[in-house]
Amino acid sequence: MTLAEFSIEGADVTLAGEQAGAGVPVVLLHGLTATRRYVVMGSRSLERSGHRVISYDARGHGESSAAPTPDAYTYELLTDDLERVLDSLEIERALLAGVSMGAHTILSAALRMPERVSALAVITPAYSGPEAVTGERIERWDRLSAALRSGGIEGFVDAYGTSGIASPRLAETVHTVIRQRMALHQSLDALADALAALPRSMPFAEVSDLAAIQVPTVIIGSSDDADPEHPFVVAQAYRDTIPGARLLTEQAGASPLAWQGSQVSKIIAELAQQSG
Repeated sequence: MTLAEFSIEGADVTLAGEQAGAGVPVVLLHGLTATRRYVVMGSRSLERSGHRVISYDARGHGESSAAPTPDAYTYELLTDDLERVLDSLEIERALLAGVSMGAHTILSAALRMPERVSALAVITPAYSGPEAVTGERIERWDRLSAALRSGGIEGFVDAYGTSGIASPRLAETVHTVIRQRMALHQSLDALADALAALPRSMPFAEVSDLAAIQVPTVIIGSSDDADPEHPFVVAQAYRDTIPGARLLTEQAGASPLAWQGSQVSKIIAELAQQSG
């Protein structure tokens, strides 16, 4: 199995990514402040089981270039970037798997270009509708953006805090992972721009819009005790709205299923078989 890195130049950003394996195309999209390493957490089981796995850093993240202006971080542009990746790698149709920001991007893509999507793995969604881009939620993202810009990674970690995470052990794990993934970004200023701009963007208008999705869909949600940033009720709402969607989560007391890369890979592989 050979890992091949790629760079895709667009009109406003250059996207850095990698691909490996052969077979059913699977495109992995990470969350806000993460990189392409943080979808299946380094697992290579998808490549070994007959899938062509593509992952890339979103604009302003990891090794990809910053957007040309601080406000050029929107779901419309992220969906454009995804389409550019599919076109550049000559992928007509793919299974899309995304975490948080990546989850909302793949849903935006499924609504805008359904002919390019064979199935969806929607991991820890958070967007609940127009109310999600106002009020305290936006104020928190603004604080995190300002803390990163002024205090770097440790400033961001301090501002992130542990509010809502029930277990001290999980809170410590969250902070460790944040430090590890933030160290992979070439530009913290670009990331601060994304933190301020993207939460104000809507991937679709209302959750009810997701009723138009007609491909096999799995949703992976996390308990609120472990991951309060991604309310379980949102995952439930997506399950109830997308026709035939299944909702999976961890067993009580276990670490979030979304953090278990080998298990997430297994779920994606099973979804690929379902989608034919």
